Amino acid sequence: MSAKNTSSPQDKLDEIFKMQRDFASMASLDRYPDGAEERISALCTAIIHETTELQRTTSWKWWKTPTAFDRGQAVEELVDICHFVIQAAIELDLSPEELLREYKRKNAINRKRQETGY
Repeated sequence: MSAKNTSSPQDKLDEIFKMQRDFASMASLDRYPDGAEERISALCTAIIHETTELQRTTSWKWWKTPTAFDRGQAVEELVDICHFVIQAAIELDLSPEELLREYKRKNAINRKRQETGY
């Protein structure tokens, strides 16, 4: 019988941030922009391209014969997006705690909008 996972969402987010920082420290950054604004822009470009790769795992082209959905490939592309989103959070000097707090704040706004017919 396995032990129940008792880590909190905060613990998991802390772990993701640590893993991203560790990865970034070993990555070749010779082509990575120097300025914060330029790094955010580059990360946005990466997110857009990874999002397109995720979209390509779906049969969104209504004029083509649909292909089987590859969930594993879709998950891989989604995780690639997460890498760049977390790196953007790091570039913006967001802590895992602040990101979670801001996510909860914006989630509450979005819920309120749905309740009021936004």
